[in-house]
Amino acid sequence: MIAAAIPNPDLGLFDALVLGLVEGLTEFLPISSTGHLLVAQRLRGLQASDLNNVFVIGIQMGAITAILVLYWRRLLTAAGTVLRPTAGAPNLLLQIAIAAAPAALLGLFCGDWIEDNLFTARCVAATMIAGGLLLLVLEWWEKRRTTVLLELEQTSYRTALWIGFFQCLALVPGTSRSAAMIGGALVLGLSRTAAAEFSFLVGLPILFGASSYRLLTLKTGLEPDFVAPLMVGTLVAFASALVVVRPFVRFLRHHTFAPFAWYRLAGGVLLALLCLEQVIE
Repeated sequence: MIAAAIPNPDLGLFDALVLGLVEGLTEFLPISSTGHLLVAQRLRGLQASDLNNVFVIGIQMGAITAILVLYWRRLLTAAGTVLRPTAGAPNLLLQIAIAAAPAALLGLFCGDWIEDNLFTARCVAATMIAGGLLLLVLEWWEKRRTTVLLELEQTSYRTALWIGFFQCLALVPGTSRSAAMIGGALVLGLSRTAAAEFSFLVGLPILFGASSYRLLTLKTGLEPDFVAPLMVGTLVAFASALVVVRPFVRFLRHHTFAPFAWYRLAGGVLLALLCLEQVIE
């Protein structure tokens, strides 16, 4: 049962625009949208609350909806063949479902504990730095690998499941769902573009499912004044995600993840210093 509405005087339209832009620009890059949102909220003076958490959920749904718009043809084709699969060719929807299952189950049982204990700026700083170092190690290893890389159409269901286990790492704030999945997919033999696009698509059930669950279990109502910021943030996240995804895939055809690794290292170190100076807590 939904309780009486709680006012949320802190979150204004400008805050909604800023947070929506941060979400849309970072959700599908290997730099942690959750970490960036947490820091942006702290810098804007927004404290953790049920309604601010609802806002973050809402704008994540805006960002992931951009993937539906960009990849609807591939998803529709896969839906048409899910009940009559081609021999030896995995179905994209089944790949997505299998890869999403581990993180969905772990998040269902451990999500509240993670949110209560790990959603801190210090945790984000540590995982940003660790993730940057791991991406650099991965790129060093990739340059020395001689095996033929797989495209998504060549990826077995077993490989999809293992990629899903890597995604579980992203439940820790600052790790980045995109970075965890892309890194795992690269280790398992996928090309950079296939790894990135698969991470986008697996986000559909993960983010829509998590968002729907949190909204259904919300214990507070929504004030009418909260609806406008929520709509602005969601639309901005959707539009900015649309702008980011295609250029990111094109970038990966000719470049490595090294720039994102160095960005994570620089951002993590800066955030750690801000925590030490108690500018952000």
